[in-house]
Amino acid sequence: MADYDPNKGFVAILGWSLNAIDAISRFDRKYVVVAPTWAEEYAKEHDIPYLPWDFERLNDRSFEIATTLQEMGVDVAIPLFEETVEWAGAINAVLLKNPKLMGQSLLFRDKSLMKRRAQIGGIRVGIFEEAQDKSDVVRFLRRVNQALLKLDGDPNDPIHLKAFDKAGCEGHWMVREPDDLDRVSDEEFPLLMESHLDGWEFAVEAFIKNRKIQFLNISEYVTLGYSVFVPASPELEKYREKVTQEIEKLIEAFDIDFGFIHPEYFVTNDGQMYFGEVAYRPPGFQGFEIIERVYDFNCYQGMVVAFDPHTTDEELEAFFPTPIKDAKGVAGTFGVYPRRRVVSQLAIPEETESHKYFEFHELQSPMEGKVPKRSAFGTHWGLLHFYGEDPHVMRDLLKAQEDLDFYV
Repeated sequence: MADYDPNKGFVAILGWSLNAIDAISRFDRKYVVVAPTWAEEYAKEHDIPYLPWDFERLNDRSFEIATTLQEMGVDVAIPLFEETVEWAGAINAVLLKNPKLMGQSLLFRDKSLMKRRAQIGGIRVGIFEEAQDKSDVVRFLRRVNQALLKLDGDPNDPIHLKAFDKAGCEGHWMVREPDDLDRVSDEEFPLLMESHLDGWEFAVEAFIKNRKIQFLNISEYVTLGYSVFVPASPELEKYREKVTQEIEKLIEAFDIDFGFIHPEYFVTNDGQMYFGEVAYRPPGFQGFEIIERVYDFNCYQGMVVAFDPHTTDEELEAFFPTPIKDAKGVAGTFGVYPRRRVVSQLAIPEETESHKYFEFHELQSPMEGKVPKRSAFGTHWGLLHFYGEDPHVMRDLLKAQEDLDFYV
């Protein structure tokens, strides 16, 4: 553990991530990791400050973790995963003596509530409703397509079904016809239904302190659920001023004083920007790692700076780089899904491995031969990492990976 500055905050990290722990252990803040009991042995072996807690259980002992951290002298709790966002809100409501933080965390966890709050704040969103069962979905699908003036025989525009509180593409289905609902079990309800937006989908990573954006990155999706790169191409970066304005609306609508947000947006062909959703935790697809690859600053440490109530204006000025101007190259990741139902071995294609932008992969040999059927958008089997100079080459390269077999 690095020497820490006693004039700066003591932070609690909620969730177990070795990348985050390594980064924060090299930073100048005292820290403790709050994680499930399965992490205890590793934490002791590697001298990691650790406090056991089961995030799955919400019960009458839930207040205990907040008071325990308060007695330890912790200043603020930082969530690393979707499942710990609500816990961070509850804990910080106690540590910072600010009850609104609990309610705020519920907005970040419930996709339906967050869309309603965004709409109230004057932020443009698509059509959405809650579904209690499959009949609600069929009715919503019909009404949306009636509103789009579809005639008999015309193909339906799709709608999206999303779990209220799951991260990323987990619990996300696209539905065009009632028969598509066969893939969705009754146990998934209730859930959110929303209209499809034809547009360019992208993500934002924004570090916020004192209600101001300290650093804003735009991450360009090549294909949702498969690939992303940073910084975005010039064609998307031209919207930076408008994106910044939208983030400032989010700060006001969600009453965000500090922290890190990861919202997603759509830009339509006429340049209108629609809000998709917002998370209060690091992005998936190792978004923090590829931002660091390009900007040479550690985003986990950036979260600490953004959350710590003892952070000074001078530190903020010195810590965060200047977007685009300070970027060195383009970094991207691709999530691999087996394309075959039965596989026997990992086989990195020659055209991938020999490409000058390819850096490394995190794929493992298959543990079993039969590939589980993907429910919803599914979970990738591992990431490919790329780095180069040209965003257009990067975009084409990431797209090309979709047609290759990595498991044969």
